[in-house]
Amino acid sequence: MKVTNLRNGREISNNLAVANSLLKRMMGLIGKTEMKAGEALLIKPCMSIHTFFMRFPIDVVFLNKKNYVIALIKNLQPNRITHLYLSAASVLELPAGTLKEIDTRVGDEIEIA
Repeated sequence: MKVTNLRNGREISNNLAVANSLLKRMMGLIGKTEMKAGEALLIKPCMSIHTFFMRFPIDVVFLNKKNYVIALIKNLQPNRITHLYLSAASVLELPAGTLKEIDTRVGDEIEIA
């Protein structure tokens, strides 16, 4: 699946995996050694994440039910936990540095196709 920022037309990911079962959401990126450019993980439902037991930093995008960006976290290091975002419906996890490259901002609409 492909993820695009509709405000600027920039492609966020061309290789999206979806974690929508309890086991997939619990595992997330644990056990992976890296995320390559173009990869992403969509976790739903989700209002907060952690990076315990992860081996690399990630960029994080919190989305509401209509896929609008409500919060961004750049370069979230391993062994951290995010705030709880009550209006979040899903979280997009990306390789660290992706948000800087694609110019994604709070309020942007994200298309997942």
